[in-house]
Amino acid sequence: MTDKLEVLRASVIALAEGKKYAALRDILSTMKPADIAALFERDMPEETVPLLFRLLPKNLAADTFVEMDSASQHTLIKGFSDSELKEVVDELYVDDAVDLIEEMPAMIVKRILQQADAEKRRMINGILKFPEDSAGSIMTTEFVDLLPGMTAEEAIRSIRRSGIEKETINNCYVTEKDRKLIGVVTIRHLIMADPSAIMTDLMDDQVISVNTLEDQEAVAHQFSKYNLIAMPVVDQEERLVGIVTVDDVLDVLEAETTEDMEKMAAIVPTDNSRPYLKLSVFDLWKSRIPWLLLLMISATFTGMIITGFEDALAKYVVLTAYIPMLMDTGGNSGSQASVTVIRGISLKEIEFSDLLRVIWKEMRVALCCGITLAAANFLKLLLFDRLTVLVALTICLTLIVTIFFAKLVGCTLPLLAYKLGFDPAVMASPFITTIVDAISLLVYFQFAIHLLDL
Repeated sequence: MTDKLEVLRASVIALAEGKKYAALRDILSTMKPADIAALFERDMPEETVPLLFRLLPKNLAADTFVEMDSASQHTLIKGFSDSELKEVVDELYVDDAVDLIEEMPAMIVKRILQQADAEKRRMINGILKFPEDSAGSIMTTEFVDLLPGMTAEEAIRSIRRSGIEKETINNCYVTEKDRKLIGVVTIRHLIMADPSAIMTDLMDDQVISVNTLEDQEAVAHQFSKYNLIAMPVVDQEERLVGIVTVDDVLDVLEAETTEDMEKMAAIVPTDNSRPYLKLSVFDLWKSRIPWLLLLMISATFTGMIITGFEDALAKYVVLTAYIPMLMDTGGNSGSQASVTVIRGISLKEIEFSDLLRVIWKEMRVALCCGITLAAANFLKLLLFDRLTVLVALTICLTLIVTIFFAKLVGCTLPLLAYKLGFDPAVMASPFITTIVDAISLLVYFQFAIHLLDL
């Protein structure tokens, strides 16, 4: 796909330079919005992108604009006339317009709102009032609602009149006059139903809905759990105010997964709307340096421990050679436990009340892993490294205890963070590794003191 895109890019640039606008329009009109956006963002000359965008049909232009990253959108908007910007804004669904506004600087936001009609501006402002990362902030107010007394024939006529302006018509929501949500009916059921059948007989009154203030990640889990393509959003009085669609949920999952990966790698979360190649060196430095500084300072504790046992190391210099192995194995063991628990927490498979069950399971896993690794290492130390039995025993016992503590720390810290309201992903590899390093050294030197008479 990348090679095809590169060939297409070269062809498009050549056609643009030759002013073959009709051919360009024909090529672009056959492409999907996401593919056009990828083409525009693939090192396309900056002055060429506005030209190509203006060749797109109105609907295709709006869909392509939504697929572009915020930096490319910003560049385009700066080159738009007010009439061109109005055409794009008019074609955007409300949730896409909100996403655009949240990514743009103040002056661009002012221009966008000025070009939106009064009704769309009201809907945009209504969504913007909800907390960031809530269901209300990612919903759209463009949905199909039906009255309970409508027949199937009347409902289909209503959908035909207003459905073109809605983001989806697959699910239609039945509401009373005060907009209270009482049921949902699919377009399939409406088409297959007797024309005289009324909504109260056709609808499913067991509606899965979400409150406007619900966390967006919890909404995404609901979609996964119930295999939904859209979910109604209600206010505190159970009145229908919007819907969340599956495309928005996919964006949420991508953003949340990226954020968790960054936290687990000890990186301050970056702007997920901007691709890596468009992030500046300063942006990357700013996201990485805080944790690096903290971990560097915390790692000095391991240096202090080693310094405190210099005399012991002087008598058995060979012990020094196995410090990296012990620390790395401990860190890896802790990371395995923490990643497993963090995933369980994120999928709602593990709660804080399961802490003792998790610890009990991980302790048994630690014992099995520790004994297996220690046994293999013991044979290697005797047969290949030619160490004495006591030195090999010191290293292998330390390995067992280190893995035990690493698993304990790795499974406990994420659950404690979750209970205290912190993101469990913060308690991942780098943080746990630093703790386990210190523990492994303390255990190592204690075994050395007692077994080797240091």
